[in-house]
Order: sequence, then structure tokens, then C-alpha cells
Amino acid sequence: MKLNRIVPVTLVALALALPLGFMAHADGDAIPGAPTAEQTTTSRLVYGLLSDSRYAYRPRPLDATMSSEIFDHYLEALDGAKLFFTAQDIARFRAHESGMGDSVRSGNLEPAYTIFALYKRRVADRVAYARGLLKQDIFDFTGNDRWEYDREDAPWAADAAALDALWKQSVRNDWLRLKLAGKKPDEIRKTLDRRYLNMGNNVAALNQEDAFQSFLNAYTSTVDPHTDYMNPRTAKLFTQSMSLSLEGIGAQLQKQDDVVVIREVIAGGPAAMSGKFKAGDRIVGVGQGASGAMEDVVGWRLDDVVEKIKGPKDTQVRLDVIPGEATLDSTPVRIVLTRARIKLEEQAAKSEIITLPAPATGGADKRIGVIKLPAFYQDFEGRRTRNGEYTSATRDVARLLQQFRTDGVDGVVLDLRNNGGGSLNEAIELTGLFIDKGPVVQVRESGGRVSVEGDRTPGVSWDGPLAVLINRSSASASEIFAGAIQDYGRGLVIGETSFGKGTVQNIVPLDRWPANEGDKYGHVKLTIAQFFLPGGSSTQNKGVVPDVAFPVTVDASEFGESTYDNALEWRQIAAVPHQRYGDFGPLLPKLEALHGARVAADKEFQWWSADVAEFRAERAKKYVSLNEAERRAERDRDEAKRKQRQEERKTLGLALDPLAESSTDDGLHAGERNVAEDAAREKAAEKRPDPLLRESAAILADAVRLLNNDRQLSAQVLPESTAPGRWAQ
Repeated sequence: MKLNRIVPVTLVALALALPLGFMAHADGDAIPGAPTAEQTTTSRLVYGLLSDSRYAYRPRPLDATMSSEIFDHYLEALDGAKLFFTAQDIARFRAHESGMGDSVRSGNLEPAYTIFALYKRRVADRVAYARGLLKQDIFDFTGNDRWEYDREDAPWAADAAALDALWKQSVRNDWLRLKLAGKKPDEIRKTLDRRYLNMGNNVAALNQEDAFQSFLNAYTSTVDPHTDYMNPRTAKLFTQSMSLSLEGIGAQLQKQDDVVVIREVIAGGPAAMSGKFKAGDRIVGVGQGASGAMEDVVGWRLDDVVEKIKGPKDTQVRLDVIPGEATLDSTPVRIVLTRARIKLEEQAAKSEIITLPAPATGGADKRIGVIKLPAFYQDFEGRRTRNGEYTSATRDVARLLQQFRTDGVDGVVLDLRNNGGGSLNEAIELTGLFIDKGPVVQVRESGGRVSVEGDRTPGVSWDGPLAVLINRSSASASEIFAGAIQDYGRGLVIGETSFGKGTVQNIVPLDRWPANEGDKYGHVKLTIAQFFLPGGSSTQNKGVVPDVAFPVTVDASEFGESTYDNALEWRQIAAVPHQRYGDFGPLLPKLEALHGARVAADKEFQWWSADVAEFRAERAKKYVSLNEAERRAERDRDEAKRKQRQEERKTLGLALDPLAESSTDDGLHAGERNVAEDAAREKAAEKRPDPLLRESAAILADAVRLLNNDRQLSAQVLPESTAPGRWAQ
């Protein structure tokens, strides 16, 4: 499975579910044939940066081959599931294929806009067809039909009739899911009609800027998989995500049908402090300051509504709000708030302590501190301007380590699962918390020059036992950190082989060249270098291989850097001198044996392993049956399995799964569920049993016991250690 940068509206769940963030004005915006002057200039600037300069790590000339790749990437962006365009459409588009490179170079974007405009019409056609199917008698599920949902490698449908056949099966699958969830025909028809209508409105509302950004990213992605164009609004959101802060009212919003709904009220923000908001409340009007005109925002794009609500701290915004329990035609309540700077604490590093009982052979319990780090975040602007006051992943982790020292934990597990990276500087500084000083990463630029970046501050924040937990979604900065810890022999790496992204990106504001004041042309995130670990190996394509491996959840052929057709190859350079705190080779067989024996008796781990195997088998099928009896039997089997597991948890004294009663497929998409209940389920999911984390802690506890109890083994594994429990100096 590739991480394609595609138009958000084509990220469909079984072809029909659209992301919440691209809801828009119901009447939509037409796609003009000609680009704006700003778009023409932007396109030329991006071309100059990526194909006609030495900024990019691997610049590519805009030749016929690249034009063809841009064409393919653009079609994939618009219709990756091949459910809207026909082979006849694609044949007509071929006339533009050889000119795609020239479109980027010259800023002549008419061909791209022509394709985008037809895409919008084709979606409208499909939506009308899907809604029409709901009135037909096609919902008998006694045959052997199936819905072939994975169409990445399928040919384009020959004509509209062939698309009709595909969509008929897709709509029937949607109906069957709701029927299995206990919905009656009238309710199913109403739900699906609203779903398809919303889909049509969402796509109709895509405008010229959406088309422009999508086409430019079809170009940037041909340079390499991690080069992106961001328009001014997208760039602002990226900066916000890295800084874990924003200026606004402190509420997470989503779109449901035509209305913006509060999904979560962020603690400490103006909305929470007012006591007047709760999950499920709907915002129907926004006014600026004490007297600005109130604007009716029903039917607006979510990003447009957010832009109205956000604003500089200490300014006022007026909101017309309809409580979640009231009907939409109720009189709204007007609430005045003063905006403030909001810290997004939910996305910051968090800690917990896992206590592991002593083994039957004797000894003491072990307390393992866990730090969950979702990203390598940093407030770049704050670091530059706020006199030392800024958000930083390293600072947050250092604070948590200090608390662990106070609490006297026996070891620390740093959980980097699903951490896609972030700031390179944070990865370097975070590594410095665990090593005395030395190189962390080697950075090779396009010309071949290699620079070494590392920790120059003597001393460590944690010198005790350390493990790093990774999975296939651990990427980039996560791989720098995990790889450096492995190269230094500073700790154990546990889990799955990581993503394999071994390149460095930089954000370049395009306004720097026209010397434009403000942000008019957007930014480019471009690959400027390849990074290598202190030992000289790249993580590119291969990733970081764990010392102790868990079952693979997603195969490397389905997800990761190796799935990109234009990813950089793996390579190796010379190592740089760095300290080796330990060599865990002699310890690993003992850890593997203890791990294997433990998980064989660990119900939660065995259940997880079985679920992974079942998921992989289902995924390999690439279809779902449309036979009701077969699907109902599968559903009943899954429900019985959940109930049995919950009963076993009670018998064994294990923590219960808070989602066991609500895990059954309800047939709904995210924007169709009760917002407050859905948000509560999301919070409850954070408390689900996590056998992988607990087993990682147990493996580290095993290492601590083995090394503390066997001096000869400890001398082999940790030759630099000066005392039991000290893995670094």
C-alpha cells in the first residue's frame, strides 16, 4: 500500500467515503480553464526549484519520461481506484500526456484543469447513478456475487456501462453492511442517499486551488516520494502541526452533512473555559470582533469555517451555536469568545509506568517507564523568537525522564510506533538524552558532500536500560533515533522493521524569489539530502531492523518506502567514529527464548497475533462476498470471538477491552456517526489492552535481570558499564 499524495476526495472507503476536511459550499466552484497569474508564477517557481536548480537532492529534467509520469500520477491522484474515468476518457487525455512537463515549466495549466473539470463531472454522474440504484430492487444477497474493492492494478473500465457494474456492486456492499448492522430498508436508503449526495457536493465544491495543488503534487511526486507543494493554507497547517499550537478557541471540529460540529473541546482553551460548549454542538454562524457581520457558514468547507474561527490571540469571535440535542432549525445561541494560544497537549509526549511481577524463580518486581512519542515536533518559529520558550519533543521527553528518575523506574521504553517523523534537529537532540556525546546522523548532500550532525553536550538524561519500540509506520526521524541507538549499542530495538524513509526534507518558501511580502505562492517541502547512521548504513528502503522482532502486520510489498516506484536506492557510506556502549548479540538468544515462552502463554499477545494473520489473509483476497448468509456468519463469528475474549479477560483478571461491545461494523462512515459518541469511542480506544507495549516492557525487564544477575554476560554485553543498571556513562 503506497502513501500516495492524492486529492483528498478520492480517498474512498470502498470507493464512497470522503474525508471530513473537504466539505464545501454546496453550490461549489467551477474550474476555470486558465490559471491565475499567481498560479502561473508558482508553477514556474516550483519547476525552477526542482528541475532547473541544484536545490533538490535528485533534480530531474522535465523530459518526455517525466511528462508521462506526471500524467500517470495526476490520474492516480484524481481516480486511484479507477471508479470515475473510463478507458475512453483516458484515451482522450493521452493528447495531453506529452505536454504535462511543459505545463509545469510554462505555467500553462489548461490541460490539467480540463482533466480536473471532467473528473468533477464524472463524479457527479456516478453519484447520480448510485442514488438512482437505491430506488431499484437490486438488494438480494443470496447469490455468489462479490465486491472487488482493490482496483489499484485493475484496468480502466471500458465504458460507462462497465462503471455501472462496478458501482452497482459497491452500492450493494454499502447496503449489506447497514443491513447486517440491523438497519431497516427505509433507514438504509436514507443513510446512503445522504452519503452519496454529500459526496457529490464535496467534489462539486472543489475549486481551482484544489486542482492546482493536486496537479503540482503530481509533478513533485515524480521527483521523489517526499517532495510536496503546499499552498499558503496547507503550509500554515503544517507549521501548526509541528508546533503543537494554534491561536483560536480550542475546539476540534469536523463536518457532518452541511454543518460544522464540535468533536472535542480542548482543555484549557477559551471554549472549555467558557463552559458553554460540548461535543456534538453545531456552529452555524461566525462573526468577527464585537460588531462584525455574522456569516451563515452552513454548507461551507470545513477549512473555510476554521479559517474564520481561528485568529490572533486576544481578538474576539462570535459564534452562533445550536446544541447537539436540538433540531437544526432551533434558534442558535450566540457565544462570544476571546481567542488564545492553544497547546495541543494530546499530541505531545506522554508517560506511564508498567509494573512487571517477579518471575517464579524469584527476584523483585520491575517497574518500566514508557514514553509514547507520536511525532518529533518543534515550534520552529517559537525557537527563533521566544527567548527559549518553545514546544519541543526533546524537552518534553527530558522532563518525563526526570520524573522517571524520581520514581526510580528500572528501565525506559520509548514507544515510536506510528511516529512518522518530524524535525531532524529533534531526532538528534533526543538521541543526545541517551548518549554522552557524538555523531547521530550523517547527511549526504546532492553533490556528495557528507556532514556529520550529532550531540555536542556532555552527559545524559537517562543512563539506564533502554528499549525503542517501532513498527512499519515508524519513519524518518524515528528511524534516525532508533538506528543511532542501535549503532551505539545503547539500547534494544523491538517490534517490526521500520518504514525505510532515509531522506531529509527542507521547507522552502516560494515568496523569497519574487521578494513578495506575505505568503502568496506557498511552500515546497523538498528532499535535499540522504541521511546515514553513524555506522554508515542508510535506512532508505531497508528501514531499521529490530533486535527482537514481533509478527509483521503489513508486508514491505504493501506499505513502506520500498513500494514507491521512484524511491532512492539503499546505499552505504563510511562509518564515523562513535562510542559503542554495548553489544546485545550475546543477550538476544536468551531474550528470544524468554519472549517466545512468555507470548505462548500470553492470551492478549496470541489474540493479537491471530488477528494480524486474519487481517493479512483478508487483505490478500482483495474482495468481500455479497452473500448475506456468508457475511452474517462471519459477523456472528467475530462477535462470538469478542465476547469469548472478554469473558476470558474477566476469568484471568486481565484489563477489559473498552471497545469490545462496539467493535461490530455499524456500516457507517466517520461523518455519519453521532459525533459525541464517536469521540468517546476514540478516547476509549486509547485504553485498550496493548500486548505489544507490555511485552516490550517485559523484554527490557528480562534484559535487566539477566545482565544484573550474570556478571560474565554483562561484561560481554555492556563492557563500558560501571554499575548494574547503568547502560551508558
